[in-house]
Amino acid sequence: MLFCNCGKYIKYDDRYKVYVNYKPDRFKEINDTLGTYHGQINSSRSNIFINLLLNKKRLKQQERIILITLVTGFLLMGAKFGAYFITGSNFVLTDAAESIVNVLASSFAYFSIYLAAQPRDQNHPYGHGKVEYFSVFIEGVLICVAAVTVIVKSIFGIIYPSPIKDLLLGATIIGTTGIVNGALGFYMMRKGKVFKSITLTADGKHLMADMVTSIGLVIGLLLIEFTKIIWLDSVLAILVAFYIIYNGYKLIRQSVSGLMDEADFTVVNEVVSLLDQKRRPEWIDIHNFRAQKYGNELHIDCHLTLPNYFDLNKVHEEVKMVDYLINESVPHTELFIHTDPCLPDCCHYCGVEDCKIRTSPKTEHINWTLDIVIRNKKHFE
Repeated sequence: MLFCNCGKYIKYDDRYKVYVNYKPDRFKEINDTLGTYHGQINSSRSNIFINLLLNKKRLKQQERIILITLVTGFLLMGAKFGAYFITGSNFVLTDAAESIVNVLASSFAYFSIYLAAQPRDQNHPYGHGKVEYFSVFIEGVLICVAAVTVIVKSIFGIIYPSPIKDLLLGATIIGTTGIVNGALGFYMMRKGKVFKSITLTADGKHLMADMVTSIGLVIGLLLIEFTKIIWLDSVLAILVAFYIIYNGYKLIRQSVSGLMDEADFTVVNEVVSLLDQKRRPEWIDIHNFRAQKYGNELHIDCHLTLPNYFDLNKVHEEVKMVDYLINESVPHTELFIHTDPCLPDCCHYCGVEDCKIRTSPKTEHINWTLDIVIRNKKHFE
């Protein structure tokens, strides 16, 4: 649905949600993207609010990114294992083993992004967005497993050392793959923020960590080549493996926090600050504020206190204004707002002018902060 400030609504294909800011002279551009529209629009009004969640388009873009990552991952995995067989270095094996995880993670990511984009159904009334957390969890576990395998082999290599060779060639191959991974990882992290996809972001962070690993590998291989200290190969491999485990732990921690509905305080504070800055006098207080994420969607429920003489139509209008205000800054947000009638105890911080039922003047302005709005109490309690 599209809401414009001329008070009219425009319905597009049900696959799309709306709520972004654009000018009337851009209407044709957006209309070309959306396809046929129904309704009328007043082109003389310049401020039209629209939130475009182009599910099908987003899905195709994300699938394309993951496919690029998957194909690139296969090629880089072949190059890294080629470097391992050329050099026989456990140090190089750490990067090669992690490349297997890259490929498997991209495969899981492809499926999770496809499933997360599916519409809500009877069995999944909040959608399928949380599947992305499972994808991130699996990726983190696989990273840790690969690192532990390298540690075991490297310890064996310290006890029973084996010859290594052609380290300069190996360093060149690993350095090249690191540059490719770094560029791809940066691209995925940027797109992950655009699409608000933790899968793309997690995969991008993993590739950036892989780039750091590759830089360390190149430095280490050159050190071994010029010092001729063979046992450094296994020792450096163990150190890098612990770094990989640390990155795997962070991914697991992120996925578990999402599955357990841990609050994203960055987003919540952004929403609360927005409401405080742009609140209307009629919004006497907001309390019992809670938020949880399902993939790229944010779900908020809260209690909103309004003047007790508002009729149902007026209450509905105020609730919609809260919805529009939040979605303008934090798109893809769904709100469930319970409205409470004001009480005489609210008067001392109520900003409604010329209120006929006021029992006492306004003497206090209460700033809405996270600590205040999350309580299941009105501000006077």
